[in-house]
Amino acid sequence: MDTASAVEQYGHMVYRLAYAQLRSRHDADDVFQEVFLRYHRAAPPFESEEHRKAWFLRVTANCSNSLAASPWRKRRVTLEDVYAYDQPEESGLDAALAQLPSKYRAVIHLYYYEGYNTEETARILRRRPSTVRAQLTRARQALARLLKEDL
Repeated sequence: MDTASAVEQYGHMVYRLAYAQLRSRHDADDVFQEVFLRYHRAAPPFESEEHRKAWFLRVTANCSNSLAASPWRKRRVTLEDVYAYDQPEESGLDAALAQLPSKYRAVIHLYYYEGYNTEETARILRRRPSTVRAQLTRARQALARLLKEDL
């Protein structure tokens, strides 16, 4: 599959995961570009489309984690960088998700938005399935507390 076709097919998924982890459109843009640049340069062989999709998710998660851990990112001042939502519930949920640590946002996104089970999520993020299940439980509890506070 050429790069343009890959961007068309997987671009939204890559961008959503990067945004879910980094909470910044500009950082998500950077990760998006890096992921597809790596795809273009490496042109890795895939056994199936599911393997290709998992590769994109794994590389996106790794690039997002690298960007989040970079020293220059800790020294900058963030500007208001949020999406406008049609429903007030969506913006409340997005605000609550933004308060979660990145490791929780990643498992929530892959589990609920991308539809992966805990074993698949663990493989993509290179974590143990028990770790992913624990992080999902903690993320749900934290979201419940945050959403309850907003009421």
